[in-house]
Amino acid sequence: MKQMTDEHIMQKVAEGNVAMLQILFERYHKQIYIFLYKMSGDKMLSEDLTQEVFYRLIKYKSSYNFDKKFVTWIYTIARNNLNTHYQRQKENHLALEGFEHKLVEPQASKNEEYSHLMNVLNRMEASDRELLILNRFQEIKYAEMAEILGSTTGAVKTKVCRALKKLKTLYLQKV
Repeated sequence: MKQMTDEHIMQKVAEGNVAMLQILFERYHKQIYIFLYKMSGDKMLSEDLTQEVFYRLIKYKSSYNFDKKFVTWIYTIARNNLNTHYQRQKENHLALEGFEHKLVEPQASKNEEYSHLMNVLNRMEASDRELLILNRFQEIKYAEMAEILGSTTGAVKTKVCRALKKLKTLYLQKV
């Protein structure tokens, strides 16, 4: 039996079969949580925002554009939720573009290289960090990232390349 596409499932949800959302939840909740966690460094906030993402999927199910990929829509919702949270909390004047946070490192299985990488990533500008998290950790394709970020594929490739160069430079510096 052929697996249903995310877009087909979302169409069923939009038509009123909200039970189908369980499939999308199973496919995406961990990825969305990890994205939000890597951006915010806050486990509880990431859990809350992940729940909010799926609440919004139900609430705005009729606004989903079936010509677009589902993955771009869900990450756009996740980004917007995080941005809205920081705007509401007034933790930073620039919201998502410049908020500072303390990255909580992974549990016991961490090693020095991973820890160093995460510390370097944490020191980068939020826009560069977001590009690298979406592309390298979440494995979102350039075309999908372009749609999420409201940009072109070429511009996103260039920005990711520049962010990787910055990451490499910072990573190789002695702390």
